[in-house]
Amino acid sequence: MSQPISLSGPDISQAEIDAVVAVLKTPHLSLGPKVPAFEECFTRRLGVKHAIALSSGTSGLHLIWRAMEIQPGDEVITTPFSFIASSNSFLFEGARPVFVDVDPNTWQIDHSRIEAAITPKTRAILPVDVFGSIPEMDSINAVAKEHGLHVLEDSCEALGSTYKGRPAGTLADAGCFGFYPNKQMTTGEGGMVVTDNDEIAFRVRSMRNQGRDPDAGWLQHARLGFNFRLPDINCALGIAQMNRLDEILARRDRVAQMYIERLKGEPRISMQLVPGDIQMSWFVFVVRLDDHYSQSDRDAILGRLRDAQIACSNYFTPIHLQPFYQRDYGLRAGDFPVTENLSARTVALPFHNGLTAADIDRVVETFRKLL
Repeated sequence: MSQPISLSGPDISQAEIDAVVAVLKTPHLSLGPKVPAFEECFTRRLGVKHAIALSSGTSGLHLIWRAMEIQPGDEVITTPFSFIASSNSFLFEGARPVFVDVDPNTWQIDHSRIEAAITPKTRAILPVDVFGSIPEMDSINAVAKEHGLHVLEDSCEALGSTYKGRPAGTLADAGCFGFYPNKQMTTGEGGMVVTDNDEIAFRVRSMRNQGRDPDAGWLQHARLGFNFRLPDINCALGIAQMNRLDEILARRDRVAQMYIERLKGEPRISMQLVPGDIQMSWFVFVVRLDDHYSQSDRDAILGRLRDAQIACSNYFTPIHLQPFYQRDYGLRAGDFPVTENLSARTVALPFHNGLTAADIDRVVETFRKLL
């Protein structure tokens, strides 16, 4: 029987192992020197004033909303084609989602539809850098400026991507990255908020650490806060990954290009359109089946791939069709047809740096036969 091919996996070298072990030999497992050192990796690489390490990308997004003083009843415009954490992050503060359908080619929020979705209750726009590509941020920021809205860039899937030469995560009032093991780099679990806004940075730093202000006593709490800290163990892993980031991204690009070459000219699928002003940092490798395939056809293909020991997935289930979004916000099938059509036909193929050319040949050959 063929060996299983996993869907994703981190790129961990001996450098990462040594870095974690070194921290374990110190008394600084949390709130130690590796936290600011990891943050400095981001301020240097992205050219931002502030980087704040947190326990996850979700917690980072949540604290940015609190720092922006998003209130119950406020509306946030965002995409329904994303991982659910992007929208959940402002639901924690009582804000309501206002979804805008996606562009059928780029799979990003359709910037031309955003202005029509603005109401007197709109406070912010949350574009998501889906799969490592980036929405039309200049247009989104122009609409936000005209209407006095915050913009938060969810870059959890896009570390290393650029838009018109500018790094993902730096294209709005604040940005956020996530470091789950399937991301471009990992800290096991973790996230990073980046911003040039001093007030947002100050509040996020305080709230991640139980509401303490810098240099305040351990039992002094200036505001409601959380334990959203990232331990030194994770930060040491992150530093080692950041030191290898260009190598990791190049290896991911190599895997993506092998897929693209082997699937070139396949008429039964299409791929995400990435505009020429975007340099893509690959998060996953997702293809869309042609319209003559139904969702049940897609699901059958996924099942047969798994039978062949090839891990795979759909990406994403539309957020507005998640049960509690339908129940609590009156959303239903048919509300965002482009997203629903896309989501019903996506196939995520195995994607990680451990894949060999032979692995990809096997995946593509099996996938073509099932098509």
